[in-house]
Amino acid sequence: MHKIGKLLLAGLIGGVLVAIAALPATALATWAVNHSGVAYDELPEVLRNPTISQASYLYASDGQSLLTTFYDENRRNVKLGDVAKVMQDAVVAAEDARFYEHNGVDVMGVVRALVRNSSAGETQQGASTLTMQYVRNVLKNDPAYGEKATEVSASRKIQEARYAITLEQHLSKQEILERYLNIAYFGSGAYGIDAAANVYFSKEPSQLTLSEAATLAGMLQNPEKTDYEVRREYSLNAMVGTGAITQAQADEAKQSPVTFQKGSSPNNCTAAWADTGFFCDYFRQWWDGQSLGNLNTGGFKIVSTLDANVHASARQQVNSVYGNDSKFVAPMAVVEPGTGKVLSLAVNRTYGDTFNQLVAGGPGVDGYQAGSTYKMFAMLAALEAGLPLTTSFDATGTFVTDAPISTPGKNNCGGKFCISNSNPSFMDGQRSMWDGFGRSVNTYFMWLHTNVGPEKTANMAKRLGIKETLGVNAFVIGTTPTFPLELANAYATVAADGKYCTPTPVVSINGEPVEAQCHQAISADVARAATDAARCPVGQQGYFGRCNGGTATAVNGIMGNRPVAGKTGSSDNGQTESFVAFTPQLAAAMITANPVDPTDGVGSAILSKVYRAVATTLATSLQGQPVEQFGKPSDQIALGRGVRLPR
Repeated sequence: MHKIGKLLLAGLIGGVLVAIAALPATALATWAVNHSGVAYDELPEVLRNPTISQASYLYASDGQSLLTTFYDENRRNVKLGDVAKVMQDAVVAAEDARFYEHNGVDVMGVVRALVRNSSAGETQQGASTLTMQYVRNVLKNDPAYGEKATEVSASRKIQEARYAITLEQHLSKQEILERYLNIAYFGSGAYGIDAAANVYFSKEPSQLTLSEAATLAGMLQNPEKTDYEVRREYSLNAMVGTGAITQAQADEAKQSPVTFQKGSSPNNCTAAWADTGFFCDYFRQWWDGQSLGNLNTGGFKIVSTLDANVHASARQQVNSVYGNDSKFVAPMAVVEPGTGKVLSLAVNRTYGDTFNQLVAGGPGVDGYQAGSTYKMFAMLAALEAGLPLTTSFDATGTFVTDAPISTPGKNNCGGKFCISNSNPSFMDGQRSMWDGFGRSVNTYFMWLHTNVGPEKTANMAKRLGIKETLGVNAFVIGTTPTFPLELANAYATVAADGKYCTPTPVVSINGEPVEAQCHQAISADVARAATDAARCPVGQQGYFGRCNGGTATAVNGIMGNRPVAGKTGSSDNGQTESFVAFTPQLAAAMITANPVDPTDGVGSAILSKVYRAVATTLATSLQGQPVEQFGKPSDQIALGRGVRLPR
């Protein structure tokens, strides 16, 4: 029976029925199409279980502020109930007035088109129903069918019609209309009614007016044409013909000009909102490493960790250090301790002008020296080894290690690696971890690093997320490259009582929370002891009142009554200047450098701007938040016996 039906339908489409009287032709065609569908399991898989390409949406942490979208085709599926009724009526009237009457193939329409086209000697009128158009759109987007789905041939029309008949037997008219509205192309890169409503009118499809709906419906026959008022008039007249609207309503709609309010359809990170391109790029790196699916076609809704308020503050502060046109950069990362949430990645550059990931790092991107911020890792290693904060050493101007060195220079003392204090009058003398860290005493920490074991310092950094740990002997003075995100997250581990969390840019995917990947990297007591010493550089006192000098004491005034800890860092000849700080709720790091020529130093004078920028970002971001206190370390780890290690 299917073969007979197919032959009759082929004859119909080929023009056989044109010579038959109208009524017998209609009756014969009706019998043909009613018997020419295929079995449901013979339908292509893409028609039975459609997986139409959809755009993915990346939002800020509030779940409302759109950062950008990712798509090959700008489309997002919506339910029919979320599409204005006038839009549904307009599409039916303009494209398939007998949609609710036929069974997939409009016999009357086919006969009418055959007669008219035969009389004209060319194709002037088509006969495709909405269901047939839906079939064609699905198949042409499937690699297995491709161009065959749009070729001009009777066989293609026959197959399209047979598939449409079968679909109508298994789907309701509402389901077919919903699927059609979500796949139809409206021009200007807008696939589906959601994209069309937003691209042309900056609206949701539920908000479309009669005039707007008629305009969009008129675009479907030729999406690239721009005779919008003519198209609207055609749709409105068709709606009057179906009884969807009155003539008076149509006339009123025709009086108003077609007015577009073009919405934005950002695609990928170059179009990300409000200077969030570098965060977006970091998110893409993260996504590509997770094997979660194709971002450009999967229709994901992703709520990111980016906090719009924190990012606004960070962005303002990086530009207070250097402008966008400066050869130097001031990348800053802000992280939430205890969760690994990356709240902001900001830098005084426009993503797209440069694609280098200046804040978080990535393949092929060189990092920056962070100087004395690495002294934290030596202190943590020493505390973990059982040395208390009172561990003292007479820090002279120069400390000579046992490590051999062959290259000449200031770090070569008779063939041994050595280091000197940059400000002897401020740094030299009997020091403990408190004032050694507060005053950033090179010789104290090189002594501590050497005696505890350079490998332990480097291993501690690795445990806290620092990837590059070469140059072990000089590691304590931050000569190996890193990025602000690594540094901020390492210090966030200390802020979180030793709990390390892998940095993450995502809160949830399609409503499913992304769990934090955390573990206890160091003991809470070790972390609290290091925090107590880290309050010295920023001009505060810890629980034991042992701070007596710091390199960024103005931070205390910026933070007001909030407990804060941190560390400055300077590399040789002022090539880079850095600062990292943390409270119990936030951690932030900035490293200033010339990303093109590392030997072109930023100069030490910029350090004041750097630590003020980081502190201001923290203070501004925490406005209105409760003041939280750091945990107190044990007396044993803080005071011990005042150990003195051999030189």
